[in-house]
Amino acid sequence: MYQSISQFIEDHYRHFNAAALVDAAQGYKAHLAAGNKMMITMAGAMSTAELGRSLAEMIREDKVHAITCTGANLEEDVFNLVAHNDYMRVPHWRNLTTQDEVNLLAGGFNRVTDTCIPEEKAMRRIERIITRYWKEACEKGETYAPHQFFWKVLDDPETQKSFQIPVKNSWLWAAKEKNIPIFTPGWEDSTLGNMYAAANVSGKITNVHTVESGIQTMMRLAEFYTEVTKDKSLGFFQIGGGIAGDFPICVVPMLHQDLKRKCPLWGYFCQISDSTTSYGSYSGATPSEKITWGKLGVDTPMHVIESDATIVAPLMFAYVLGW
Repeated sequence: MYQSISQFIEDHYRHFNAAALVDAAQGYKAHLAAGNKMMITMAGAMSTAELGRSLAEMIREDKVHAITCTGANLEEDVFNLVAHNDYMRVPHWRNLTTQDEVNLLAGGFNRVTDTCIPEEKAMRRIERIITRYWKEACEKGETYAPHQFFWKVLDDPETQKSFQIPVKNSWLWAAKEKNIPIFTPGWEDSTLGNMYAAANVSGKITNVHTVESGIQTMMRLAEFYTEVTKDKSLGFFQIGGGIAGDFPICVVPMLHQDLKRKCPLWGYFCQISDSTTSYGSYSGATPSEKITWGKLGVDTPMHVIESDATIVAPLMFAYVLGW
């Protein structure tokens, strides 16, 4: 009988992607043990996959010091908080017909693989609350990052009355409690981002810069990276590909080549992805390709785990946490 998840992993995960998981997890721990910091980047639908159940504890235990994520991961953590019991799971999703999909839409459900998010109970409920904060900031001429508006929503009594799961399972709540920086590139490519754009088109919001733009986000990231790496190394733990990973990793060559600042390269790199290497693919590119762009160095610990992040990430987090 195994006394811990970590013990089981060390005993059984010895080859191929399993061994890569162990190497990456041990590298993560070594990076932190040396007094360094770690950024996690999240693509896909990790919040709907309820990654918060393990990621929140990583944040609380100071194993994560910054997050870059898509707008979908930002909002879906909140959706899950207020509408978890109203979600519909479709385990036979591969067998759905196009008419089945039409029926789900007509019933007010938006499907993410095997999980259907209820539009009214989740998306529209949060839209009504967050719009108040958009309008308030707009009237005051204030600008906030997307996650800061969501933090206001989390603190709102109306939202809290709707919580259906413990807040300990929300990574965004943990990030708010720790006040760690969050960077959300391409936020407009999300449900609430679409709603914010619509609010500007309709005139409900009269200053589009009420929510921080992508350029402002990169500027904030540049200052964060510069400050953190004055006396520490910042690692890069990437879940999936796309803009969630490509946006933040580019800050280093920008600092070096465009701002002529002296700062270290990323001090650790790990990517969990099932994207295959192909011509022009960023998500499937090997870490060594990033050397040519001035993002990683020859001596940077580099790890790639070609697997399903919904399986791998919680196991790695468990190992890093010493579970």
